[in-house]
Amino acid sequence: MNEDERRYTYEQAGVSIAAGNRLVKAIGPLVKATMRPGADGEIGGFGGFFDPKAAGYKDPLLVAGNDGVGTKLKLAIETGRHDHVGIDLVAMCVNDLIVQGAEPLFFLDYFATGKLETGIAERVIAGIAEGCQMAGCALIGGETAEMPGMYAEGDYDLAGFCVGAVERGEQLTGERVAPGHVMLGLASSGVHSNGFSLVRRLAADKGWRLDRPALFDQERLLVETLLEPTRIYVESLLPVVRSGLIDALAHITGGGLLENIPRVLPEGAHAVVDAGTWSQSGLMAFLQAQGNIEPGEMARTFNCGIGMVLAATPENADEVRERLEAAGESVHRIGTIEAGTRGCTVRGSAGTWSGRGDWEATHNA
Repeated sequence: MNEDERRYTYEQAGVSIAAGNRLVKAIGPLVKATMRPGADGEIGGFGGFFDPKAAGYKDPLLVAGNDGVGTKLKLAIETGRHDHVGIDLVAMCVNDLIVQGAEPLFFLDYFATGKLETGIAERVIAGIAEGCQMAGCALIGGETAEMPGMYAEGDYDLAGFCVGAVERGEQLTGERVAPGHVMLGLASSGVHSNGFSLVRRLAADKGWRLDRPALFDQERLLVETLLEPTRIYVESLLPVVRSGLIDALAHITGGGLLENIPRVLPEGAHAVVDAGTWSQSGLMAFLQAQGNIEPGEMARTFNCGIGMVLAATPENADEVRERLEAAGESVHRIGTIEAGTRGCTVRGSAGTWSGRGDWEATHNA
């Protein structure tokens, strides 16, 4: 047979339909485990159904969001640790919904790679299913794209899409926040899923041995502390949000404390954060020392140990704290809302976050 008579197949071009079918079959039980009222947990159709009425809503507003894992994913790929990045993917989406007062209802994922390795993909999607269970939302569908030539060998990328609901009139918009409100911070589980371009740059420049125990925690490998999944706050926050005791929530992601808190403040409200009200974690102190990072740069790059910030009136703050601590959160009273330009100031005294003297950093929205 000459070249002109050669018969081509999709698999010869690098795409295996059979591998994709095997993956769908393998993840079926994982998806079914995320079933909840409103979703049947089945996959394989052209789209996924969700019934808000079956979920108990009367007049819901739908809230949608999407996100990825960022370059944290590159670190997971390089070290062969694929089991928890799916939790990160879900967390980055559902935490953005709860700050609107919305309950996450259903989730869809997008997994793209150059060559589908079923074992790796299944581990990733198992993490996504676990994250959905933690957030109480159903994994109702997704897409697996095998695209030869688009990704280097072994690489893949993830995107997540989540829809939630809140009864009309109960959404959090931040308009109830006013000078005098108290800010409470919920502890993060680590770096979460932002700032990893800097983390990876430090790892390369400083020659970190990721497979060795961390200097700040001899019980864990450094890579384990860096890849600790993003904390999902939905289960603990949702009942308190629905009680009306919280007036605003800010998910601390890219932009850190400085840039995320102002996103939920009205005009005339300025957040003042006291960096000395909680202890900097060993991991954050390690990152700062390794990069000789100024405190203000820390406050706009990393979550600095606070993954979620909420605003409540002084009358409600103690009850909010008690309820969240009972739900398993570590809660810190980190500052107050003052009158001023909409924005955020983070302040520290000498020694706080390795500051060489009193310091502050401000971002105005």
